[in-house]
Amino acid sequence: MSFKVTKSAPLRAELVVPGDKSISHRAIMLGALTNGPCVITNFLEGEDCLSTMAAMRKLGVTIEHPEPGTVIVHGTKGRFTAPDSDLDCGNSGTTVRLLSGILAAQPFRTRLTGDASLSKRPMRRVITPLSQMGARLSANGERDTLPLIVDGGPLTGIRYEMPHASAQVKSALLLAGLFASGRTTVVEPAPSRDHTERMLEYFQVRPVRQGNEISIHGGQTLESRDFQVPGDISSAAFWLVAAAARPGARLHIDNVGLNPTRTGILAVLVRMGARLREIVERNEGELSGVIEIEGANLTGTVIEGEEIPNVIDEIPALAVAAALAQGTTTIRGASELRVKETDRIAAIATNLRAMGVTVTEFDDGMEIVGGARLRGARLTSFGDHRIAMAFAIAGLFAEGETLIEDVECVATSYPTFEKTLNLVRAGKPFRQIPSEERGTVGASVLRSRSENPL
Repeated sequence: MSFKVTKSAPLRAELVVPGDKSISHRAIMLGALTNGPCVITNFLEGEDCLSTMAAMRKLGVTIEHPEPGTVIVHGTKGRFTAPDSDLDCGNSGTTVRLLSGILAAQPFRTRLTGDASLSKRPMRRVITPLSQMGARLSANGERDTLPLIVDGGPLTGIRYEMPHASAQVKSALLLAGLFASGRTTVVEPAPSRDHTERMLEYFQVRPVRQGNEISIHGGQTLESRDFQVPGDISSAAFWLVAAAARPGARLHIDNVGLNPTRTGILAVLVRMGARLREIVERNEGELSGVIEIEGANLTGTVIEGEEIPNVIDEIPALAVAAALAQGTTTIRGASELRVKETDRIAAIATNLRAMGVTVTEFDDGMEIVGGARLRGARLTSFGDHRIAMAFAIAGLFAEGETLIEDVECVATSYPTFEKTLNLVRAGKPFRQIPSEERGTVGASVLRSRSENPL
C-alpha cells in the first residue's frame, strides 16, 4: 500500500481528527481499574489501541463495543486473571510499558510480546524501577527487548529519579504505585505529558505534585465515570503544518486535545511565524477545543531542551515545516527519536534528502536547511506511521509526484488519514465536521498565541 501525492492548492478546511491515541490507551486501562462500568466515547479504533483492548480482555476485563468509537469497560477494581497465552502488544510501546506497571502487582506471570518494530524497543527503562518496587521482570530479547516476562506480586512504594523524561515510564510507576504499600514518588528531569495524572484525578484518585515530583499513595480504587476522549493533537499536527506553511490556507480543527503538555507544537509553529489561536471549550479530565490557523511564510527556529518531551511525537511533522521554512532549524536533545517505531532521526533525514533538502544528522537531532524547492521522490515510511503521514504532507508542496511506500502502519494511529488526504489533494475547500460535534465558541476561553494574531 502506498500514498501518491502531488502538489495541491492551499488547504481550506474544517475538520476533526480521531480520538487521542495516548488517552484512548489510558481510558481502557484506567477504566479497568475502577469499581464499575465506564462508557468511553470518541475512542480511537486504531490498531495500537485495539491491542490494549485485546490485552485487557485477556486479563479478564469485560469490554463491550456497542458502536464505532464507543466502548464500555467494566472495572474490576484492579483484580485481573492470569491470561491463557501471551499478551500481544502489537506495535504499541504505550501498551507494553503501562501494562507492565499494572501487571507488576498481579499474583501471576505474564509474557508480553509485540511486532518486529516493538520488539526492537528498550524495556530496561521500566524493568529497573519496577524491580526496585519488588516485581520480577526480565526482557528475553537482545539488548533488553521483548518478550517481557512479568512475575507480579506485592509492591513497595519507592522514590525514583528518572534519568530521562518519559510519560510512559512515569505512568507505569504511578499505576504500579496504586497497588504498592506506602508512597510512590516519581521525579522528572523535565516535564512530560501528564495524561495519566489528569485522568487519575478525573477517576477520583489524586496524585500529588510538588515541583518536578509526582507522588501517589497505594491502596486507592478508582471511581467509575464516563469519559470522552478528545481529538489527537499529534494527528492534527500534519494538517497544522500543511496549513501553517502555505499562505492563503485556512484551517479549523474542532474537538482537539489542548492539554498544555501536548501543545508544544503550537508554540513552535508560532515561533516560526504561524498565525493561529487555540480556544479551550471543555475541561473534564482533559482540555479540548478548537485550533484555527492561517497560512504564512515560516522561518527556521531552534527546538531543544525542556520543549523536546512535549513535541517528541510531532517532530516528523515539524521537520517538514522546517524544510518549508526560510532559514535553518536545529533540533537537539531528541535522542529518544532513535528508539521510536523506527530511528526517526535517520528516517527523516533520509526522506528529506531525497526531496532535495540539506540535512545534517546528529546523535540527538538534526539541522535542516529550509527554503529549497521540494521535489517529488519515491520514499519509504520505514514502517513508521508518523514518518508516512509527515511525508505525505511534504508531497503536497513538492514538484512532481511523491510516492510513500509501506503506509499500512498509518492504521495504528489514524485509520482515516488517507480519506482526509484525498480531500486535501482534490484542492477544494471542504468541511469534515458532523454538525452535532461543533463546539459552542461563545462558551469558550481563548488561549491566545498573540505573537502572530489571526
